[in-house]
Amino acid sequence: MTQPRPVLVLTHVAHEGPGLVARALDGLPITTRTVLDDPEPRLPAVADLAGLVVMGGPMDADDDAGHPGLVAERRLLAEAVDAGVPTLGVCLGMQLLALALGAPLHRRHGTEIGFAPVDVVAHDPLLAPAGPRPTVLHWHSDAVDLPAGATLLASTTTTPVQAFRAGSAVGTQFHLEVDAGVLDLWLSTPQMVADLEPGEADAIRLGSRQHLAALRPGADLGLASFADAVRERA
Repeated sequence: MTQPRPVLVLTHVAHEGPGLVARALDGLPITTRTVLDDPEPRLPAVADLAGLVVMGGPMDADDDAGHPGLVAERRLLAEAVDAGVPTLGVCLGMQLLALALGAPLHRRHGTEIGFAPVDVVAHDPLLAPAGPRPTVLHWHSDAVDLPAGATLLASTTTTPVQAFRAGSAVGTQFHLEVDAGVLDLWLSTPQMVADLEPGEADAIRLGSRQHLAALRPGADLGLASFADAVRERA
């Protein structure tokens, strides 16, 4: 019996794992790799993957000198789009996806940290279940332009490109994958909270109690649509 193709999850720091994405992919083989500091990582061919997930991290998406493995990540992302592999990029992962498709990165474009709404501007299976203006978790300061030929899915005033789709790939600058356990881990990780303003961590905790439960059904349904595309390929 032929074994199903795995989903490759690329992570950049230990505390930013796939969260609810992994729950949606339950039952599928998942391979998790961290290759950002490897100048010549041996990554699988896209033909051998059922799906590709690229998670967040604190580094700049174009910092190839500091993190040479990012070159291979962007190459794999471009190949996945060309091959029609279901692909999801989150935060840094979305920025890497945009760069892989030729869009520029804008460092320190505008900081968004905490729970705030995004405007969903186009129908897409990943975001539609969350409604037209869901309150989501933001944690970033860099931004990207919309890649040529991609469809803008969500926007805020500070970050005009909050989500986009390019063929089989979708990226979100915000964090649909976070549940209460993941957020607790972030808020107990010194690297995550070191640059927060006084009282900001408490505001995020309060926001989680107000918004995570309301967002969860839509997030689960949206991520299930991504998982369905992966299962079709597996």
